[in-house]
Amino acid sequence: MRIQTKVAAFVAVLLAAVLAALIAVTVRGGEEGPAAADTPAEESALVRSDSHVLGEPGEQDVTFVEFLDFECEACGAAFPIVEDLREKYAGEVTFVARYFPLPGHFNAERAARAVESAARQGEFEAMYQKMYETQESWGEAQVPHDDLFRSFAEDIGLDMEQYDADYASPEVKERVQRDVDDGLSLGVQGTPTFFVNGEPFQPESVEDFSTVLDEALAG
Repeated sequence: MRIQTKVAAFVAVLLAAVLAALIAVTVRGGEEGPAAADTPAEESALVRSDSHVLGEPGEQDVTFVEFLDFECEACGAAFPIVEDLREKYAGEVTFVARYFPLPGHFNAERAARAVESAARQGEFEAMYQKMYETQESWGEAQVPHDDLFRSFAEDIGLDMEQYDADYASPEVKERVQRDVDDGLSLGVQGTPTFFVNGEPFQPESVEDFSTVLDEALAG
């Protein structure tokens, strides 16, 4: 699906989801939104050494970071846009995905743990894509979907004994929570929240994505 076909849907869903997220997520007092990561400590909170890169790192010094929730409709709408950007800027821009499951989404944290468990077998991207491709079938449910996510792991061909152990492990839960904590330290309040080269990026149209990346590459 190309970028142009997602304009109206993305903008409408993004606004609604961000408003809901502002209610659902508790942030530190005094913060009005994401802040630029302009110190070494904040840079490490934005992209850590084990943060998940989609595809191969770009050769240019441009990094696009998304704090995301796999159950978030706006993140689902942004998914094909980011996929198109990855294709357009392949080899130039580094795309980084950070977990930020919202407490108001019943299965969001479970989905993040499933993706992280797949990542530990080298299949982060396969499970990341699976979550968005199936979001309509499980999103907004108020019952656990652990079994469904486990079936995704089977479809991908993971070692299921390892997957089960990782999915239930404190280490995976803590790994997801660390992304959340990093996001909160940067002022992330809802999803999706984007940063380009450490600067918060709030698109008003789909074209804004290419504009900000073109400017970063030109700079």
